[in-house]
Amino acid sequence: MNDESSLLVDVRQLRIGMYIVLDLGWLSHPFPVNRFRIASETQIEILRDLGLEQVRCIPSLSDEQALEPADAAARSDAAGERAAEAPAAPGAQAQAPAAGAADIDAVDQRLQRQRDWLEACDRRFIVATRAYRKLADSIQGSPAQARIESEVLVGDCVQELMHNNESVIVLLSEGIGDRQALHPVNVMVLSLLMGKAQGMGTQALQDLGMAALLHDIGKLRLPVPLALPFPGMQPADFERYRSHVGESVVMGKGMGLSSTVLLAMAQHHEMHDGSGFPLRLRGEELCMAGRILALVNHYERLCNPARAAQGLTPHEALSTMYAQQKSLFDPMVLGLFIRMMGVYPPGSVVQLVNDRYALVVSVNSSRPLRPRVIVYDPRVPRESALVLDLETCPEIGVRRSLRPSQLPREALEYLSPRQRICYFFERAIDAERAEVFA
Repeated sequence: MNDESSLLVDVRQLRIGMYIVLDLGWLSHPFPVNRFRIASETQIEILRDLGLEQVRCIPSLSDEQALEPADAAARSDAAGERAAEAPAAPGAQAQAPAAGAADIDAVDQRLQRQRDWLEACDRRFIVATRAYRKLADSIQGSPAQARIESEVLVGDCVQELMHNNESVIVLLSEGIGDRQALHPVNVMVLSLLMGKAQGMGTQALQDLGMAALLHDIGKLRLPVPLALPFPGMQPADFERYRSHVGESVVMGKGMGLSSTVLLAMAQHHEMHDGSGFPLRLRGEELCMAGRILALVNHYERLCNPARAAQGLTPHEALSTMYAQQKSLFDPMVLGLFIRMMGVYPPGSVVQLVNDRYALVVSVNSSRPLRPRVIVYDPRVPRESALVLDLETCPEIGVRRSLRPSQLPREALEYLSPRQRICYFFERAIDAERAEVFA
């Protein structure tokens, strides 16, 4: 027997440690490769769900203890050889195409469920950005009405979060939503996820969400060119830009916002080390909502600066905050944010341990170390690419993060990394993950 000799093993006899070969097309199974060592019971369940009766196993590449029932595997192998030598039974030729069609149909169904799931997140974000634009347009003339509209928008998100045991942070499509509303809605979404991870109750989450959604409303009173700082900004213009914090608080008072919400809004540019503005507060002088809001606001601006070409990938933004800017943030809040987003947040471009390029499209905020990715495969049209859940493939991990410019041209066009990073959340339950991403 040479090193590549194989046995046909009944799928009911598969065990962790067996090295298997799938004689299927890439679209007929959810694994990133056709040859691998089984590493978990989850993979075995997925293999059984493929509808196969037997799978090829290479003993020389398998763990020794996984091959203890070798006599059963050998019998299965012999049966397979006898079947191959025997004349075809009536109807056998007709059954093979039907099985292939069933595989393709199953993949098509998974793709449609995947598209429906991702498109639902896009639609919810669009609704949120439109609601923000509506309330922003009414703040000047009807501040009380704008407050009510804000409370409804935030309240809907809070209620959904509180009813979700776990939430998935999802990267949204490029160019989704009203551009002027992207930042406040993005900050609200991440702040609410942070608040829930920190253990806040419903009212505290509502207050945090209101502060996050409305923290920049003072910019409505600024000239558009001064809404964001930029290199070379004149000192007088920079001071005018910084005045938006006070303007936001004044407008919030006119809306009838609570003192708790106003306090967090007032602190969204204060930093843990006292280097922020407008009051250079530090440490314990900042409320918890203010600490969360300041960190999320900073992260969002690193990913989505005024000039898109200067933006960092989500992985770069986290790395910068941890390695170079750690003193700016409450250590507990920064640690919580990194644990929630994962080392490779949605939007990160990565290279997997099998050298394939991929784009991280979502993470489970409770289990962020095994994200879901779209893998570049030139054999598969991009519109047919399945999202790969790394939780189901423990032998496939992330080797390193990349900048989009480091990708080969074909991979760059295929994965289409976002120039603007936008997130929303969706519920995460085992049944849904198995149905959509299996």
